[in-house]
Amino acid sequence: MSSRNITKKALLVAVASFAVATQAQATNGYFSHGTSVAEKGMAGAGVAYSQDALAAATNPAGMVLQGDRQDIGAALFAPMRSYSVTGAPSGAGFNIGDGSQSIDSENEAFIVPQFGQNWMLDSESSIGLSIYGNGGMNTEYKGGFALGGAPGTFGDGTAGVDLAQLFISTTYSQKISESSSWGVSGIVVYQTFEATGLGNFGAFGFSSDPSNLTNNGKDTSTGFGIRLGIQGEVSPGVTLGASFQPEIDMGEFDDYSGLFAEQGDFDIPSTLTVGLAWQIDDKRVFVVDIQQINYEDVAAVSNPISPLTDGSCIAGVGDGCLGASNGAGFGWEDMTVIKLGYEWKADDQWTWRVGYSTADQPIPEEEVVFNILAPGVIEEHYTFGFTKMLDESSDFNFALMYAPNVSVSDTNTFDPTQTVEIDMDQYEIAASYSRSF
Repeated sequence: MSSRNITKKALLVAVASFAVATQAQATNGYFSHGTSVAEKGMAGAGVAYSQDALAAATNPAGMVLQGDRQDIGAALFAPMRSYSVTGAPSGAGFNIGDGSQSIDSENEAFIVPQFGQNWMLDSESSIGLSIYGNGGMNTEYKGGFALGGAPGTFGDGTAGVDLAQLFISTTYSQKISESSSWGVSGIVVYQTFEATGLGNFGAFGFSSDPSNLTNNGKDTSTGFGIRLGIQGEVSPGVTLGASFQPEIDMGEFDDYSGLFAEQGDFDIPSTLTVGLAWQIDDKRVFVVDIQQINYEDVAAVSNPISPLTDGSCIAGVGDGCLGASNGAGFGWEDMTVIKLGYEWKADDQWTWRVGYSTADQPIPEEEVVFNILAPGVIEEHYTFGFTKMLDESSDFNFALMYAPNVSVSDTNTFDPTQTVEIDMDQYEIAASYSRSF
């Protein structure tokens, strides 16, 4: 079979995998801690140290350094999410349970595929294709009751949300000199969303469009964006890198125009990453990335829940109602993530990696109630990985990730006699096959 046919089949498999896979990467908010398996082994660090054909997801400038190469892999991601409510309801508000309700979310294992390919146009430039996913507001709480006995977390049956984002990135990268390069990616984003069990937010007059609030199946939207990157050696053994992805304007989720602010608008927030790679010697590399994720770009994500209680929404009327021009949201703040990675080559066949990342999670305590649906509270990642050379042109990559439990608690926005706590911890195993041609 020809190399071209193998490439076509691998691409078809990757796209088909994304079509059926549920993305659930709630690690840094709802952004993944890393994209390629090699990066995952170093807690996602790599803006100044590109290693494969998924490099465009972090820094498109690194693609020209990869040669003719293909990477295909997947991760098994396991987020453990739950909430608990203590305190007897007052009977005067939107209560959750009777004061001792604790429920774990369903759906604790997800397959997340990835694919990348790079073609050298000449010795100084390349074009590449990278396919990867984001997501993470994926919860399903069965059981429980609210509102004096109505079944479900919010009294409307099984409650949860499911967000999935697919990125298809086409990248042009070019060398500036022997040790520096730049790159630009054109990105097509396809996302899906579904919400269930939120009907009582409409019944209580909190939505501007109750018929498009919940239980409307999966809705889709599409958008187009770019990512820019630069990378270069500034002194012997020290490389700096930077990349920027502006906010991506997405089409609206029309079927959820009564949930997300601005009539169902759910854009992709801008991100900025800077970092360095220190080549300690010919076997050891130390990598540092600082990533800024600007969740406050997106009203549906960053607007607080307070408009539902401060008079900005009365009987479904007002710009603070769910779905309205300044509608209530999840209250997320921007995140600054620091990623540290260390790689060493034991010999010609084995390369080992470890990593650690840290950040302040994006959910303020007073926003805890709505974030039962999206408990993106993770703050730390511990990672390990390796690459095993299979032959002169192919290798196997592996990575593990553990994110310790973090919890956030505060009073119930709608019934202050109750305290709500959300928490999450995570595990991931990732593997990929890479080949040069």
